[in-house]
Amino acid sequence: MRFVFVWIQRPSADLPEANASSDFEEAPTLRYLGLRQDYTPSPKKDPIGFLSKHLKELPPHLSPRFGLITNPKQRTVIPAIRNRRLKWTTTAPPELNFVNARNTWPGLWEGGLRPGVEEAKEERAWAQTHFLEGREKQVGNLGNLLGNYEEERENERVRLLRRAQEDDKFIPEEDEDTDEEEDDDSPLPSPEPESDVERQRTFERRIRERFIYGLLEGIDYDKVDWDESLDSDDDREAEDRWFDDDGDED
Repeated sequence: MRFVFVWIQRPSADLPEANASSDFEEAPTLRYLGLRQDYTPSPKKDPIGFLSKHLKELPPHLSPRFGLITNPKQRTVIPAIRNRRLKWTTTAPPELNFVNARNTWPGLWEGGLRPGVEEAKEERAWAQTHFLEGREKQVGNLGNLLGNYEEERENERVRLLRRAQEDDKFIPEEDEDTDEEEDDDSPLPSPEPESDVERQRTFERRIRERFIYGLLEGIDYDKVDWDESLDSDDDREAEDRWFDDDGDED
Protein backbone atom coordinates (compact mmCIF):
# COMPACT_ATOMS: atom_id res chain seq x y z
CA MET A 1 0.00 0.00 0.00
CA ARG A 2 1.35 3.40 -0.95
CA PHE A 3 0.61 6.62 0.93
CA VAL A 4 0.55 9.92 -0.87
CA PHE A 5 1.09 13.02 1.24
CA VAL A 6 -0.21 16.32 -0.07
CA TRP A 7 1.18 19.54 1.40
CA ILE A 8 -1.20 22.48 1.27
CA GLN A 9 0.17 25.91 2.04
CA ARG A 10 -2.22 28.27 3.74
CA PRO A 11 -2.18 31.69 2.02
CA SER A 12 -0.89 34.54 4.13
CA ALA A 13 -3.42 37.17 5.18
CA ASP A 14 -0.80 39.83 4.52
CA LEU A 15 -0.57 39.08 0.80
CA PRO A 16 -3.11 39.54 -2.01
CA GLU A 17 -4.28 36.43 -3.83
CA ALA A 18 -1.76 34.94 -6.24
CA ASN A 19 -3.86 35.50 -9.35
CA ALA A 20 -4.93 39.03 -8.35
CA SER A 21 -1.94 40.60 -10.09
CA SER A 22 -2.96 39.09 -13.42
CA ASP A 23 -6.44 40.61 -13.02
CA PHE A 24 -5.06 44.10 -12.55
CA GLU A 25 -4.73 46.24 -15.69
CA GLU A 26 -2.61 49.35 -15.47
CA ALA A 27 -3.47 50.76 -18.92
CA PRO A 28 -6.79 52.41 -17.86
CA THR A 29 -5.06 54.20 -14.98
CA LEU A 30 -2.20 55.43 -17.13
CA ARG A 31 -4.60 56.63 -19.84
CA TYR A 32 -6.77 58.50 -17.36
CA LEU A 33 -3.76 60.35 -15.94
CA GLY A 34 -2.21 60.90 -19.37
CA LEU A 35 0.93 58.96 -18.50
CA ARG A 36 3.17 56.92 -20.78
CA GLN A 37 3.04 53.11 -20.74
CA ASP A 38 6.62 52.97 -19.44
CA TYR A 39 5.89 55.46 -16.63
CA THR A 40 7.63 54.85 -13.32
CA PRO A 41 6.70 54.11 -10.65
CA SER A 42 4.60 51.53 -12.49
CA PRO A 43 1.03 51.07 -11.20
CA LYS A 44 1.44 47.29 -11.45
CA LYS A 45 5.09 46.75 -10.51
CA ASP A 46 5.25 49.42 -7.80
CA PRO A 47 1.64 50.12 -6.75
CA ILE A 48 2.60 51.63 -3.38
CA GLY A 49 5.01 54.08 -5.00
CA PHE A 50 2.43 54.94 -7.63
CA LEU A 51 -0.37 55.48 -5.10
CA SER A 52 1.89 57.63 -2.95
CA LYS A 53 2.17 60.06 -5.87
CA HIS A 54 -1.21 59.80 -7.58
CA LEU A 55 -3.86 58.47 -5.18
CA LYS A 56 -5.78 61.74 -4.91
CA GLU A 57 -5.82 62.09 -8.70
CA LEU A 58 -7.54 58.73 -9.23
CA PRO A 59 -11.33 58.55 -9.73
CA PRO A 60 -13.51 56.22 -7.63
CA HIS A 61 -13.84 53.66 -10.42
CA LEU A 62 -10.07 53.15 -10.72
CA SER A 63 -8.57 53.45 -7.24
CA PRO A 64 -10.32 50.36 -5.75
CA ARG A 65 -8.62 48.22 -8.39
CA PHE A 66 -5.37 48.66 -6.49
CA GLY A 67 -6.91 46.54 -3.73
CA LEU A 68 -6.20 43.55 -5.98
CA ILE A 69 -2.44 43.98 -5.72
CA THR A 70 -1.97 45.61 -2.31
CA ASN A 71 -3.14 44.81 1.21
CA PRO A 72 -4.12 47.16 4.07
CA LYS A 73 -0.82 46.73 5.89
CA GLN A 74 1.20 47.66 2.79
CA ARG A 75 -0.97 50.71 2.10
CA THR A 76 -0.32 52.11 5.57
CA VAL A 77 2.90 53.77 4.36
CA ILE A 78 0.83 56.04 2.08
CA PRO A 79 0.05 59.24 4.05
CA ALA A 80 -3.24 59.87 2.24
CA ILE A 81 -4.47 56.36 3.08
CA ARG A 82 -3.42 56.69 6.70
CA ASN A 83 -5.18 60.03 7.00
CA ARG A 84 -8.38 58.66 5.48
CA ARG A 85 -8.41 55.93 8.09
CA LEU A 86 -7.75 58.45 10.83
CA LYS A 87 -10.60 60.64 9.61
CA TRP A 88 -12.94 57.63 9.46
CA THR A 89 -12.22 56.68 13.08
CA THR A 90 -13.49 60.11 14.15
CA THR A 91 -16.92 59.52 12.56
CA ALA A 92 -17.96 57.02 15.28
CA PRO A 93 -18.22 54.04 12.90
CA PRO A 94 -20.31 51.20 14.34
CA GLU A 95 -17.56 48.69 13.53
CA LEU A 96 -15.32 50.38 16.11
CA ASN A 97 -18.04 50.87 18.70
CA PHE A 98 -16.76 49.48 22.01
CA VAL A 99 -19.29 46.66 22.31
CA ASN A 100 -18.96 45.60 18.67
CA ALA A 101 -15.17 45.82 18.74
CA ARG A 102 -14.92 43.88 21.99
CA ASN A 103 -17.07 41.08 20.59
CA THR A 104 -15.27 41.05 17.22
CA TRP A 105 -11.72 41.11 18.63
CA PRO A 106 -12.07 39.59 22.13
CA GLY A 107 -8.38 38.71 22.18
CA LEU A 108 -7.53 42.41 22.39
CA TRP A 109 -9.88 43.07 25.32
CA GLU A 110 -8.40 42.53 28.78
CA GLY A 111 -11.33 43.71 30.85
CA GLY A 112 -13.87 41.78 32.88
CA LEU A 113 -17.11 42.85 31.19
CA ARG A 114 -19.04 39.84 29.98
CA PRO A 115 -19.63 39.54 26.22
CA GLY A 116 -23.20 38.91 25.17
CA VAL A 117 -24.78 41.23 27.74
CA GLU A 118 -25.66 43.98 25.24
CA GLU A 119 -26.94 41.41 22.72
CA ALA A 120 -29.15 39.87 25.40
CA LYS A 121 -30.62 43.30 26.18
CA GLU A 122 -31.49 43.74 22.50
CA GLU A 123 -33.30 40.39 22.38
CA ARG A 124 -35.32 41.26 25.49
CA ALA A 125 -36.17 44.70 24.06
CA TRP A 126 -37.39 43.11 20.81
CA ALA A 127 -39.66 40.70 22.68
CA GLN A 128 -41.11 43.49 24.79
CA THR A 129 -41.96 45.76 21.86
CA HIS A 130 -42.70 43.45 18.92
CA PHE A 131 -43.91 40.09 20.23
CA LEU A 132 -47.62 39.53 20.89
CA GLU A 133 -48.12 43.31 20.97
CA GLY A 134 -46.41 43.51 24.33
CA ARG A 135 -48.64 41.16 26.36
CA GLU A 136 -46.86 41.30 29.68
CA LYS A 137 -46.80 37.69 30.90
CA GLN A 138 -45.86 35.99 27.62
CA VAL A 139 -43.50 38.76 26.65
CA GLY A 140 -41.64 38.72 29.94
CA ASN A 141 -40.98 34.99 29.78
CA LEU A 142 -39.98 35.06 26.12
CA GLY A 143 -37.77 38.12 26.58
CA ASN A 144 -35.81 36.49 29.38
CA LEU A 145 -35.51 33.25 27.42
CA LEU A 146 -34.27 34.97 24.27
CA GLY A 147 -31.89 37.14 26.26
CA ASN A 148 -30.36 34.14 28.01
CA TYR A 149 -30.01 32.27 24.72
CA GLU A 150 -28.34 35.24 23.04
CA GLU A 151 -25.91 35.71 25.92
CA GLU A 152 -24.98 32.02 25.85
CA ARG A 153 -24.46 32.10 22.06
CA GLU A 154 -22.29 35.20 22.22
CA ASN A 155 -20.23 33.85 25.12
CA GLU A 156 -19.59 30.64 23.21
CA ARG A 157 -18.62 32.57 20.07
CA VAL A 158 -16.14 34.69 22.03
CA ARG A 159 -14.67 31.61 23.73
CA LEU A 160 -14.08 29.99 20.34
CA LEU A 161 -12.47 33.16 18.96
CA ARG A 162 -10.16 33.51 21.92
CA ARG A 163 -9.20 29.84 21.75
CA ALA A 164 -8.37 30.18 18.06
CA GLN A 165 -6.28 33.30 18.68
CA GLU A 166 -4.40 31.61 21.51
CA ASP A 167 -3.67 28.61 19.26
CA ASP A 168 -2.29 30.92 16.57
CA LYS A 169 -0.05 32.71 19.06
CA PHE A 170 1.24 29.54 20.78
CA ILE A 171 4.99 29.01 20.37
CA PRO A 172 6.59 25.95 22.01
CA GLU A 173 9.18 26.98 24.55
CA GLU A 174 12.71 25.75 24.09
CA ASP A 175 14.43 23.85 26.87
CA GLU A 176 16.62 26.19 28.89
CA ASP A 177 19.67 25.31 30.90
CA THR A 178 18.43 24.98 34.45
CA ASP A 179 21.98 25.26 35.80
CA GLU A 180 22.12 28.95 34.99
CA GLU A 181 21.24 31.12 37.95
CA GLU A 182 19.14 34.20 37.60
CA ASP A 183 20.69 37.47 38.66
CA ASP A 184 17.78 38.52 40.83
CA ASP A 185 15.05 36.23 42.19
CA SER A 186 13.17 38.94 44.04
CA PRO A 187 9.66 39.49 42.65
CA LEU A 188 8.89 42.78 40.95
CA PRO A 189 6.22 44.96 42.54
CA SER A 190 2.88 44.41 40.82
CA PRO A 191 1.34 47.50 39.21
CA GLU A 192 -2.01 48.78 40.36
CA PRO A 193 -4.85 47.06 38.43
CA GLU A 194 -6.64 49.16 35.84
CA SER A 195 -10.31 49.93 36.23
CA ASP A 196 -12.77 48.82 33.54
CA VAL A 197 -13.01 52.43 32.39
CA GLU A 198 -9.24 52.61 31.93
CA ARG A 199 -9.19 49.23 30.19
CA GLN A 200 -11.94 50.38 27.85
CA ARG A 201 -10.00 53.54 26.99
CA THR A 202 -6.84 51.52 26.33
CA PHE A 203 -8.76 48.99 24.27
CA GLU A 204 -10.43 51.66 22.12
CA ARG A 205 -7.09 53.32 21.46
CA ARG A 206 -5.53 49.97 20.54
CA ILE A 207 -8.37 49.22 18.12
CA ARG A 208 -8.02 52.63 16.43
CA GLU A 209 -4.26 52.29 16.12
CA ARG A 210 -4.44 48.75 14.72
CA PHE A 211 -7.02 49.89 12.19
CA ILE A 212 -4.96 52.88 11.07
CA TYR A 213 -1.87 50.73 10.64
CA GLY A 214 -3.68 48.02 8.68
CA LEU A 215 -3.42 45.38 11.40
CA LEU A 216 -7.10 44.89 12.23
CA GLU A 217 -8.43 41.67 10.71
CA GLY A 218 -12.00 41.12 9.62
CA ILE A 219 -12.83 44.73 8.71
CA ASP A 220 -13.49 46.28 5.29
CA TYR A 221 -10.53 48.56 4.59
CA ASP A 222 -11.50 49.15 0.96
CA LYS A 223 -14.51 51.29 1.82
CA VAL A 224 -12.19 53.63 3.73
CA ASP A 225 -8.92 53.55 1.79
CA TRP A 226 -10.56 54.49 -1.53
CA ASP A 227 -13.08 57.02 -0.16
CA GLU A 228 -11.94 60.41 -1.43
CA SER A 229 -14.60 62.18 0.64
CA LEU A 230 -12.38 61.53 3.67
CA ASP A 231 -9.62 63.77 2.27
CA SER A 232 -9.03 67.20 3.74
CA ASP A 233 -6.49 69.99 3.29
CA ASP A 234 -5.04 69.71 6.79
CA ASP A 235 -4.58 65.93 6.84
CA ARG A 236 -1.01 66.01 8.15
CA GLU A 237 -1.83 68.48 10.90
CA ALA A 238 -4.84 66.40 11.95
CA GLU A 239 -2.73 63.23 12.08
CA ASP A 240 -0.01 64.88 14.18
CA ARG A 241 -2.62 66.38 16.51
CA TRP A 242 -4.35 63.01 17.01
CA PHE A 243 -1.15 61.23 17.97
CA ASP A 244 -0.12 64.10 20.24
CA ASP A 245 -3.50 64.01 22.01
CA ASP A 246 -3.39 60.25 22.47
CA GLY A 247 0.16 60.48 23.74
CA ASP A 248 -0.97 62.91 26.44
CA GLU A 249 -3.49 60.33 27.71
CA ASP A 250 -0.81 57.73 28.43
